[in-house]
Amino acid sequence: IGVWGGGVWPNDVESSGALGVRVDLGYAGPGLRIVPTFGYFSSRMKASEVRELSDRVEDLVDEQDPAAPPVSVDLGPIEWDEFVLGLDGQFVWAVPGNFLTYVGAGVSGHLTNGSGSGINGTFVEDLIDTFTAGVNAHGGFEYLATDRVRFFTEVRYEVRSDLRYPELRSGVTLFFTGPAPGEERRR
Repeated sequence: IGVWGGGVWPNDVESSGALGVRVDLGYAGPGLRIVPTFGYFSSRMKASEVRELSDRVEDLVDEQDPAAPPVSVDLGPIEWDEFVLGLDGQFVWAVPGNFLTYVGAGVSGHLTNGSGSGINGTFVEDLIDTFTAGVNAHGGFEYLATDRVRFFTEVRYEVRSDLRYPELRSGVTLFFTGPAPGEERRR
């Protein structure tokens, strides 16, 4: 079981810290490791995205009643919470110096919650509050500190229908059993 912290740099949301856990289930075949993950980050929608959304709402209201005076919509800041549950497949190989390296891909489910005084209880909140499927590509390395403790760093690129972001993760994994063949620490 591993814990990690890092950062995300989404296209429509402000950059933020992230944290999570991962579970190394071992190998499904030669060099193919299966790793479920859970992650979370909290941020705000970028001001430019909120302004664009406000403009669209204003246009919609103006289209409904062209004779009425123009409206001004201020949605205020929109908070963004995202929970990510994923399943990664990683191709792993050992390199000198007690390191393992890996590349992989995965599938994920993204549960997003939007909130803010200007959107709570509205259709705008309903549009943000979604569950969306995603995919990722990633790569990283692990340092075998002992046969039961590893430090890791990983870069990822997550893609879902309405959001894309690079992510950096670093953390530690604790193992309850001995290393798999080929993963032993070299003394």
